[in-house]
Amino acid sequence: MPTREGSGMSEDDFTIHRHEPSLYNADLAPLPPQARKWGWFEIFNVWSNDVQSLFGYTLAASLFLTYGLNGWAVFAAIVLAGFIVMVLVNLSGRPSVKYGIPYPVLARASMGVRGANFPAMIRGIVAIFWYGVQTYFASTAVALLINAIFGLSGGSEFLGMTAVGWVSYAIVCIFQLALFMRGIDSIAVFLNWAGPLVYVVMIVLMFMIWYQAGSELLPAVSTIFTGTGDYEGTSLGAFVAIVGTMVAYFAAVIINFGDFSRFVKTEGAMRKGNLIGLPGNVAFFSMIALFVTAGTVVVFGEALTNPAEIVERVDNLFLTVVAALTFFAATVGINLVANFIPPAYDLANLSPSRISWRTGGIITAVIAFFIGALWVSVISNIGIAAFVDTLGAVLAPLYGILVVDYYLVRRQKLDLQQLFSTDPDGLYYYDSGWNTKALIAFAIAAIFSVASVWVPALQAMSGFAWLFGAAIGGLFHYLLMRNHEVLRTA
Repeated sequence: MPTREGSGMSEDDFTIHRHEPSLYNADLAPLPPQARKWGWFEIFNVWSNDVQSLFGYTLAASLFLTYGLNGWAVFAAIVLAGFIVMVLVNLSGRPSVKYGIPYPVLARASMGVRGANFPAMIRGIVAIFWYGVQTYFASTAVALLINAIFGLSGGSEFLGMTAVGWVSYAIVCIFQLALFMRGIDSIAVFLNWAGPLVYVVMIVLMFMIWYQAGSELLPAVSTIFTGTGDYEGTSLGAFVAIVGTMVAYFAAVIINFGDFSRFVKTEGAMRKGNLIGLPGNVAFFSMIALFVTAGTVVVFGEALTNPAEIVERVDNLFLTVVAALTFFAATVGINLVANFIPPAYDLANLSPSRISWRTGGIITAVIAFFIGALWVSVISNIGIAAFVDTLGAVLAPLYGILVVDYYLVRRQKLDLQQLFSTDPDGLYYYDSGWNTKALIAFAIAAIFSVASVWVPALQAMSGFAWLFGAAIGGLFHYLLMRNHEVLRTA
């Protein structure tokens, strides 16, 4: 029997011979090696589309303005965050490369075959919310395109959107769902051309701004941001805060990266894709943001952080059309990566015998439609961000528990058959399918990570509260599980 490269596993090991219908369907089953088609380029483009969204650019540009540091110092902090995220996703992605399983199934080892529904649904709720919001923002790029070509603007509004806005929103909703229904391979193809296209447009925009700024741009890069912003801490504190903010930006994908790494042929391909796609990609894209943001100060007399507004100021119809299409593709890309695929798996994990991956995607799209439709008129005005941030903070301890359980408790060995079994004597059945020790570790760590959202004294820790929450969750999980039979027999 042929073995899986580097794993010592045979092809037969990826076949679940006896399984509980409430835990199994074809989408959650281990993906055999011959069915994996992704290489490093597909993983690179997962990150390209995550970084190169409208929000991603605006975040990077805003960091140059907020903390009053030298532009190169901010650039260095952003790149350091890319390296940190790379290490985190290499850890969370490795077991899914080895065993071909998505995040909700991997979570069964640490949380129990039933308890895994808890982290899966928390992640799913966060993703569905942001899927609706990002769908709305993608529709603004389509509206920009329609308005630029046909000269339409204004008009009566319903729920905060004009007729053009609603048509644009419907186009994005249908496009995303249709692409999702075509399957993961079609999504990979879309990501593979959307990522590079964004780079082309952003590079063209950078050179146009550079041409207008002339020789004043390079000196401005080092000095123009110094003393700006309202940050009152030290330079070191500002540097740390920037790193933490960027790590927090990627936090949602960090925990469920296995949903993507399971499609990769080898772990080496995953690592290469993460290296180029995170520190490499973040460095290049942040450099573009640095030069463009500094250039807008020189050219327009004010710092502009919204790419659409910059394109509008440049006043070039061809660039506007191309940029609108690109911003649409970039935002759809991150929506599929971070907010559509994960909840589809999470929902399927709730009831595998009834909900397939595609059915989970349809449920996600329907719920998210109403979130996006109500974003302008209702949701954005009621402080919903704190609610979503709280759910996100809940994910931090779960990451630590998942990683520590796999590497220190399981010693990187899982029993695939047991992950799909409800046998009371099963390895991952624990207490009626729930690992109470993992839940205790989660509760202790979650008090800290959730408090980081609501307690002003902890909010100063910025995104690093997520890392501390993960570390605390992992530590207590190990301490509580150290007498578990897996450790005793390892």
